[in-house]
Amino acid sequence: MTASESSSASPVQRLTTADIRRKFLEFFHSKEHLILPGHPVVAPDPTTMFTVAGMQQFKPQFMGAPAVFSEGASKRVTTAQKCVRMDDIENVGRTRRHLSLFEMMGNFSFGDYFKRDAIAWAWEFLTSPEWMGFDPERMYVTIYVDDDEAFRYWTEDHGLPKDHIHRFGADENFWPADAPLKGPNGPCGPCSEIYYDRGPKYGDDSWADYAKTRESARFLEVWNLVFPEFDRQGLDESGQPILAPLPFKNIDTGMGLERVASVVQDVPDFYTNDVFAPLIDKIVELSGRAYEGESSVSHRVIAEHARSVSMVIADGVALSNTGRGYVVRKVLRRASRHAYLLGLNEPSIYRLVPLVVEKMKDGYPELVAEQERVQAAIRAEEERFLRTLEGGIQRLNGLLEELGSEKVLSGEDAFTLYDTYGFPLDLTQEIAAEHGVDVDVTGYELALERAQETARAGSKFGKSELFDAGAEAVQNLPQTEFVGYDQLDAEGEVLAVLDSEVEGHKTVVLSRTPFYAEGGGEVGDTGRLEWAGGEGRVLDTRKIGGVFLHEVEVLRGELSQGAGVRGVVGAERAAIQRHHTATHLLHAALRAVLGSGVRQAGSLVAPDRLRFDFTHTAALSAEELAAVETLVSRWVSANFPVIWQEMPIEEAKAAGATALFGEKYGDTVRVVRVEGDVDYGGAAVSSMELCGGAHVRRTGDIGAFVLLSDENVAAGVRRIEALAGEAATAWVRERLGRLNRTASLLNTSAEGLEDRIAGLQHQLKASEKEMAQVRAQLAEAQMGGGNSADTRELGGFKVASLKLSGVEGNELRGAADRLLEQSGADLVVIASDKGLVVKATKDAVAKGAHAGQLVGKLAAAGGGRGGGRPDMAQAGITDAAGALGALDTALS
Repeated sequence: MTASESSSASPVQRLTTADIRRKFLEFFHSKEHLILPGHPVVAPDPTTMFTVAGMQQFKPQFMGAPAVFSEGASKRVTTAQKCVRMDDIENVGRTRRHLSLFEMMGNFSFGDYFKRDAIAWAWEFLTSPEWMGFDPERMYVTIYVDDDEAFRYWTEDHGLPKDHIHRFGADENFWPADAPLKGPNGPCGPCSEIYYDRGPKYGDDSWADYAKTRESARFLEVWNLVFPEFDRQGLDESGQPILAPLPFKNIDTGMGLERVASVVQDVPDFYTNDVFAPLIDKIVELSGRAYEGESSVSHRVIAEHARSVSMVIADGVALSNTGRGYVVRKVLRRASRHAYLLGLNEPSIYRLVPLVVEKMKDGYPELVAEQERVQAAIRAEEERFLRTLEGGIQRLNGLLEELGSEKVLSGEDAFTLYDTYGFPLDLTQEIAAEHGVDVDVTGYELALERAQETARAGSKFGKSELFDAGAEAVQNLPQTEFVGYDQLDAEGEVLAVLDSEVEGHKTVVLSRTPFYAEGGGEVGDTGRLEWAGGEGRVLDTRKIGGVFLHEVEVLRGELSQGAGVRGVVGAERAAIQRHHTATHLLHAALRAVLGSGVRQAGSLVAPDRLRFDFTHTAALSAEELAAVETLVSRWVSANFPVIWQEMPIEEAKAAGATALFGEKYGDTVRVVRVEGDVDYGGAAVSSMELCGGAHVRRTGDIGAFVLLSDENVAAGVRRIEALAGEAATAWVRERLGRLNRTASLLNTSAEGLEDRIAGLQHQLKASEKEMAQVRAQLAEAQMGGGNSADTRELGGFKVASLKLSGVEGNELRGAADRLLEQSGADLVVIASDKGLVVKATKDAVAKGAHAGQLVGKLAAAGGGRGGGRPDMAQAGITDAAGALGALDTALS
């Protein structure tokens, strides 16, 4: 059965998910709402890793900021927002109503309309035949326990029966849930949730039952109307919440698009709507495993995660080992694991991306432009994880064989599989169960806990903790005045001196500083502090909020709070500035050469080098690298001025300034611009970025520029390293010297080096060919037509074994082929000084022979290791006699 065949009931209206999204936005546009684009899945504020709600990008407006956007000014806005919530990822797919990525349709008011209009428009959109056409008699709502105003609007304005309304406390009908007592601080208020009765085929419970159970497949929540009117400011001395009125009353609503689609399309769950059903059907086609509803967990996991990961990667999140990238990698690997359980032993999830794009492109057209990159990133990660799985499976099979009559795999072994191979516990349990073996889960959890404790202990005294430890001590200090854009030395007052974990070091806070604090990829400044009777060396500069912290090694005297000091930035700043401006030019050049899909994914700007990570799916060709390097050099040669100025963020974006994806910016930003363009293919290429870092005054100050490397660092992310200024000149000089020395060793000039090496390679290949022929002849002579082999019956198979000397690699495998043919054996084993080969006939494999398992046992006895397929396997060994001597017991 396919997902599309699982429901045949008539829908309320025959609307696709895209139709519903479009109608929602059109409806609120007709109510004078400004349609704004949804925010990327990277959270617009630092409190969450991902965007988790439609209102998140509007927190400043809810707190009183002007409702002015690049698309216009309006106190009424509406959006379609993709949201990501990973807190209950293990439930995704296991139930039919959990998603890691979902769409939240929202309408918002910033001090304009309030409850009455919000309720009226929700009722109109849902029940009007022109829009969704829900049956009014099947509408139900919940309200906050004392919200008589909402109760009056629902009953008097729209005729909703009183027994269709439940009153709940703050745990159900306040947003955020339980906010008055539990927080978080910030905008909050009561809410009214809208439910739709889907009828008895979805359950025989009643609305009265819902008041007790709070769970129902029949009564489906489709919309939450939130009425933010309070600013929670903590608890008072008696433990009561402080709910201060917001500057004005607001509206924040969230309509779950997938939920409404379930009602409109009259399908039993999210996974049978018009977006997910084709994905499920494709998984059925690829795996040959039918979708069987509730029990088909793997189908749902793969479909949901394919959509989720595609959307997140398209928004610029790169798979990595930290942060968001690590979370997304775990989600994709969960999908890969379930694909493996369905028998998909090669990359398959990336094949679902075109379907995701087709179904989601109406609302998110950026998916079309990013499709190739998304597919490449997913496929690369699938290939990587499948290699991990194969290695883990081989190791697990070996462990299971070693258990013998024991029926429990130790927790330590299960954890080693996880820690070494990334092999998940649930797959270990599943494979072990196929062999009738249990896994010691308690032991696994203890081993995992010990590893985590070790990791925490190992990072106890890291640099970040040294600075972060002072966070509480500096939280009440005023922000540091930074003057380092224009001055490299400045007078200031010591506001605080904190102890450091390093003897002789202090963490110093100044009222005024010329030292740039690490940020935006640029390392913190170093230099010196001078004061009456003393001096110190500044080793690093970081900041907590707006407070700059200087790590100082005190060289002479004592430093105390209130002292006046002079800070002098070290000479390394000039090299940092060269590399930082060069990074901006490199970014612009990459976008010109490779396309506007290039996005910065990380950077390091240091005195000795720059490192730039960016989204791209393929290695740069020599021509592309040369073009990028040439563009940067053109800017340098032109010696354009580099200017920076502060301006409103919307003005900066309108001017074309490049913003870093996922970076949080304030209302006012600093824009760094090169005052001049360079030509690439007849088009003008410019450089203008939002940036708080330090830069040269003119592009000519960068000096020499050279690209060192282009490498892959994650799926869909590449890294370029480069040098500027004196570092670039020194690197070129060192390489020229090495080139000349190499040429001298080969008795030629630098110009003749290429021809000289080509000639030597030709000679080497000829010699290797001759040696291979000699080794083949040596093997043939030792084999003696196969008569010298030891042939006997072992484990129900005819086995021929032979020890050779001076034979390895291809010749050893060739000798095994000849022995298999000459001896008529089922299995042949040939050992040499450093190698071991096992081969089996097709008939032997059919009867249960497995060369890979046999070679593993023999190699262990021969001081080595190896593996392979059932019909052919090989290993590296140090003791040929020991390997062959284990043959009897290995096949017994």
